[in-house]
Amino acid sequence: QVQLVESGGGLVQAGGSLRLSCAASGSIFSINVMGWYRQAPGKQRELVATITSGVGTNYADSVKGRFTISRDNAKNTVYLQMNSLKPEDTAVYYCKFTATTTALRRGDYWGQGTQVTVSS
Repeated sequence: QVQLVESGGGLVQAGGSLRLSCAASGSIFSINVMGWYRQAPGKQRELVATITSGVGTNYADSVKGRFTISRDNAKNTVYLQMNSLKPEDTAVYYCKFTATTTALRRGDYWGQGTQVTVSS
């Protein structure tokens, strides 16, 4: 099994910055895609950013130029640097990995979510 643990959420004023981290542990053989999603109250979960091994990054239009996704393969960790935060960025942020286990089973794994609140 694969477990994901997130950290770094919190309360910040508009214009501020936060850095989220998500570390995976367990029976991991490889991780192809690492991503961040978010869900605001009353809204559907949406893609924020993804980073794919050997391919590159992808961002939602709403965060382009403000957020940066990066990964440390040695640590099985993905980061989301969030700058110039806006109140509309307020949401629960989830990481998702597409990983292959040591039993060569491929699947999607989600973190438990971390709250980000941006005050105006």
